[in-house]
Amino acid sequence: MDVIHFYVEGRVQGVGFRRFVIKSAFNLGISGWVRNVWDGRVEVMATGNTTHLSAFLEKCRCGPIFSCVTDLKITSPLPTTPSISEGLFEQLPTLRG
Repeated sequence: MDVIHFYVEGRVQGVGFRRFVIKSAFNLGISGWVRNVWDGRVEVMATGNTTHLSAFLEKCRCGPIFSCVTDLKITSPLPTTPSISEGLFEQLPTLRG
């Protein structure tokens, strides 16, 4: 299982983006979490097989109909991020600055 951590920028808050991420993850069998960040980005941590994670990233690059993704920055998983519960993709509270 691979783990990926990334931030999505653009018009991604208030447009159903987190719900879209959760639904996409569920459909692909990916575990992880999603949350808004105080600066307008959305943060995602996901785990799954390489093929499903690639498809998941492509879905996140497109987003739901009312979103406008301008950038998706992949980072390394950080030790201070919340852990991932196997078989679950959850929405976490907004990360405050």
